[in-house]
Amino acid sequence: MCRWKNYGDWGDWIEVKENAPDLARKFVPGKVTMSSVSDAYQPIENRLELTKRVLQNMDKHTNLSILTKSNLVTRDIDIFHKFDHIEIGLTLNGFTGDMKKLFEPLAPTHQARLHAIESLSNNNITTFAFISPVIPSLVNIESIISETREFVDYYIVELINMAAGGNKFRKALSLNYPESYRILRNREKLAKFTSETREILRKSNVRVLPLITHYH
Repeated sequence: MCRWKNYGDWGDWIEVKENAPDLARKFVPGKVTMSSVSDAYQPIENRLELTKRVLQNMDKHTNLSILTKSNLVTRDIDIFHKFDHIEIGLTLNGFTGDMKKLFEPLAPTHQARLHAIESLSNNNITTFAFISPVIPSLVNIESIISETREFVDYYIVELINMAAGGNKFRKALSLNYPESYRILRNREKLAKFTSETREILRKSNVRVLPLITHYH
């Protein structure tokens, strides 16, 4: 979005869609996803409750899928139960310590997200884990699946999108994790890593959608 909005760096600003709850007062055929660009449960939602009001106003026959990095999502479990068809996913990558400070400084911790998705499952809500971004040597897919397989219905796995990551991300990765950067920048090494990742998923004995990659 920063390519079209000249407000500052990613994470430094937010554009509030104040009329979203009013616009949500209708049935939408097909599947509705919240959200793929901006998180519906980022910190300001705790104060504005914009997402909560959108959910309250939506036609409960809408086929709804929610993806977030935030454990704040559990706040709305009572509203989720009113929908005929709903699934909720948490983005998981296992980042901790310096790695989290570098790549996801403002996001809830890995443990907080695990507790959130387990809570959703325990409340009879269909759940999925979005394992992303998968970076060579930094993200342990097997470990994440092992931690979550008891309360996740299916998985989506995405390899890091280097092109969309931006110069700031690529520089940080090359300086702090040079071996990971070299794999991602070498076509043969990246193809080998992708093949190994597919094999891990094949052997995982869980439901996994096709691996998302960003290269040809």
